[in-house]
Amino acid sequence: MNRNSIRRATTCCLTAAVVLTSSSFVSNAAVSAGAGSLISAAETQVSVENMGNSSTAGVSGTIAKSLGKESKDDTKQAAQNEAPKSEYDDIAIAQVDDYVNVRSAAGEDGEVLGKLYNNSACTVLGTEGDWYKIHSGDVEGYIKAEFLVLGDAELAKSVGRRVADVKTDTLNVRAEASTDAELLGQVPGGEELSVVEEKDGWVKVAIEEGDGWVSSEFVETSTHYVVAESKEAEEARLKKEEEERRAAEEAARAATQRSSQSSSGSSSSSGSSGSSAPSRSYAPPSGGNGQAVANYACQFVGNPYVWGGTSLTNGADCSGFVMSVYAAFGVGLPHSSSALAGVGYGVSQDAMQPGDIVCYSGHVGIYVGNNTIVHASTEATGIKYTSPANYRTIVAVRRIF
Repeated sequence: MNRNSIRRATTCCLTAAVVLTSSSFVSNAAVSAGAGSLISAAETQVSVENMGNSSTAGVSGTIAKSLGKESKDDTKQAAQNEAPKSEYDDIAIAQVDDYVNVRSAAGEDGEVLGKLYNNSACTVLGTEGDWYKIHSGDVEGYIKAEFLVLGDAELAKSVGRRVADVKTDTLNVRAEASTDAELLGQVPGGEELSVVEEKDGWVKVAIEEGDGWVSSEFVETSTHYVVAESKEAEEARLKKEEEERRAAEEAARAATQRSSQSSSGSSSSSGSSGSSAPSRSYAPPSGGNGQAVANYACQFVGNPYVWGGTSLTNGADCSGFVMSVYAAFGVGLPHSSSALAGVGYGVSQDAMQPGDIVCYSGHVGIYVGNNTIVHASTEATGIKYTSPANYRTIVAVRRIF
């Protein structure tokens, strides 16, 4: 090698060293600039990996990416190595005995903004020490990480409820995923159905007649989670429940007064003037509690189911039956199984009492005790008893009295 070649080689080496040193400074500066008091879990992982990679090749790769100079091969390889992002990656589920407080700051001294109950969901926005910043419902704040399970798809699926909102006036539910398949049942517009399966433009939903298929064109699917409740929302809910309790007590007193003034052989005023069973007589509502509601409802067992009907004698559908039973006690309820899931106040399944409204996917009945409901089931069976009460997945239990 001649002297000029040696000089050129030396110059190239020195230049490379300067570039490498400057680029390393840029890379380290970028990492430092990205580390603040609040960074996402993904950013934390990337930063740790970059700082832990001390090889020249690793540093050079980081430099190239930070300066936007990665090659097409690098881009292709990165895309192949990157795992697809799941919808559950940022969802965390509370795993606590009852609830965990959502606080205004990452510490026990932060103001309590709301509550996240067990098996409720939140979106993790970032981390600060051993706390997560979360968003859930109308609450945004901090929860200690030990109370949340993040990115567990199976847990998220188990506590979430996949639903299909009916977007047409009348939804035909078919036995198979085909417009030529047998009609299993019909559902009115506005109802919310539990999703069993989704495939090729069809959605399998649960209704009283069984699981059947509907075209995805006529429903809107989504996943529902129980979310955090703010302090203000909790106060409003408790106030509403108290008002409803008082209204129920007044209705119960009025029902008791009416029953004492009626003869024992009078027929129900909530039924039609005609009856499908003229020889039967029905006792008027007696009393004003859940047991009285259950007793009153049971005497209509055997009467027909009529889609859209509200007559306890000539025929009612499931929500029409519940609505008309409670109407006899002076309580106005909506003619919709989905809407009935929001009346009164909620109770747990293991605390069900006679008179409670038991809500299912696209269906509703009245609990009568002994793990049994009375309900307007289908056209084939009419108004009947069913046991156990959880013969299908229970969506909600609501109490009026």
